[in-house]
Amino acid sequence: MSAARPPAGARAAGRCDGGRLTSAPRLLTLDVSDNDEGIVTIEALASTSAAQHAQALAEAQRLLDWAWREFPHTHGPADEGGEWDHDLQVHVEADGWHAVSLTLAGTPAFAEAFVQAFGERPE
Repeated sequence: MSAARPPAGARAAGRCDGGRLTSAPRLLTLDVSDNDEGIVTIEALASTSAAQHAQALAEAQRLLDWAWREFPHTHGPADEGGEWDHDLQVHVEADGWHAVSLTLAGTPAFAEAFVQAFGERPE
């Protein structure tokens, strides 16, 4: 019995392959920074037309799904002992562009796992 294949022309969402996603976000830009308190901030940002908004939201959801799957019991603010936390903002700008902003704040271990899953850390 062979595995089912997606219809011709269908694109697969990012899948894990040995702990690394096979596709990085295409619409979201990623910026990783850290502070003196040991917290690493990962910002995933997109400003798209209405036609691409659903895809940008799906990419943000994929990042959150990864975080919940890999760090399921450690979500929460760092000052309360959490290993990672998030903030998702979505709005329509005055010129009609749709903005998606996902901020993940986490420990260096969380950030390292994120970088291994989604690509190299920006310099």
